[in-house]
Amino acid sequence: MANIYLGLNMEATRGHDKPFEWGAEKAAELGYEYIEPMVHFGRELMSEAGYFHTVSLFDDPLRMKRAAEKYGLKLSGLQAHGPLGRPDYHGEYLKLAIRCAAECGAPVVNTDEGIKAPWTTEEEDHVLMRYTLQEAAFVAEPRGILIGLEPHAQYSKTPEGLDRIYHLVDSPAIGINLDTGNAYLAGQDPYSWLERVIDRLVHLHAKDISVEHSDSERGQVTGTPVGCACGDGVIEWAKIIEICRRAPRDIVFSVECGTMEHAKRSIQHLRGLL
Repeated sequence: MANIYLGLNMEATRGHDKPFEWGAEKAAELGYEYIEPMVHFGRELMSEAGYFHTVSLFDDPLRMKRAAEKYGLKLSGLQAHGPLGRPDYHGEYLKLAIRCAAECGAPVVNTDEGIKAPWTTEEEDHVLMRYTLQEAAFVAEPRGILIGLEPHAQYSKTPEGLDRIYHLVDSPAIGINLDTGNAYLAGQDPYSWLERVIDRLVHLHAKDISVEHSDSERGQVTGTPVGCACGDGVIEWAKIIEICRRAPRDIVFSVECGTMEHAKRSIQHLRGLL
């Protein structure tokens, strides 16, 4: 039976105008065991000024490791989203994120196919995604890093579409990072989808969706940046936990919510179920 651990995606600090280290400290105060930083390529003004939570891949990767260790935390993974079908945009970024993960001690790098180029066909996009993923797998395999493919855009909005991307490259480094909220908003059943990928699951974005959000957008979007507090929305977390217990590896629930108050309510709810 797999162990389940609770982590906080640093997106929870997005609206607080604070740096990565502030988010790590607050996650520890709330009782989370893990954090999931988001990394960006190059330099970004708001992050450099300390008003945003993302960490540059040009920084020393040990910055994230030291911050986690300072507050008694571990890294569940790195969030490195981008358009897999655009190797010029995402290829070097993803490979650098994998090398960074290996150095800072994050076992998983999470990504998705992102927004496609407007002039390519579906078949061309899958060829391009295969190229990006194969190059990334060449970097990930010898380092023992896993790539978590997440449902988040036009092709991964269905179980069949995510499976097609997953099967583009035959590599032990490639797995699934299921986002419960994205799966639900895309109009899918998140529980049957989780059952479908449980043997390939390497990480989970624990995202809940409020009733109001569900009523306004379900079936019309492929995902959303953050959700409400776990337990405040439509996702049945006891059911998610029961399925994840059957995973072949331990799983971190990386809570993806919008505020630290949501993060507080999320851990209280999930702890009660665990």
